[in-house]
Amino acid sequence: MGRILGLGLLLLAVPASAATPAPITGRWKTDDGKGIVMMVPCGAKMCGKVERLLIKQPAGGQLDERNPDREKRARKVEGLQIYWDLAPDGNHGWKGQGYSPEDGRYYKAHLRANGNKMTMKGCVAVFCRTVTWTKMK
Repeated sequence: MGRILGLGLLLLAVPASAATPAPITGRWKTDDGKGIVMMVPCGAKMCGKVERLLIKQPAGGQLDERNPDREKRARKVEGLQIYWDLAPDGNHGWKGQGYSPEDGRYYKAHLRANGNKMTMKGCVAVFCRTVTWTKMK
């Protein structure tokens, strides 16, 4: 019994930071080089929005033309929030919700930073895609 209690106390002694994810705050260049996304705190969670597009845009700016909600198709992509409700996932990463203005899809987002790289896995149903972004200085 003492051994079991001792093991339980040992597990409780593991610091909470053991599962704390690396910070994702800052500016990140997308894998395709088309934009910069700013990750910022939103209350107790994290959010991300398109800070700037690095591609040639049509007059008046790139619009969210593929959004499934017709009323949102006239909004500009620059400044658009594309991540929200990101919270630590208990496994050294972040999870929350994401949106891709390129294809108009909402997805479950899983992010993990490691130095100046951040991998982002987006899943719609059972289909997932992973990309790697680079931190800007």
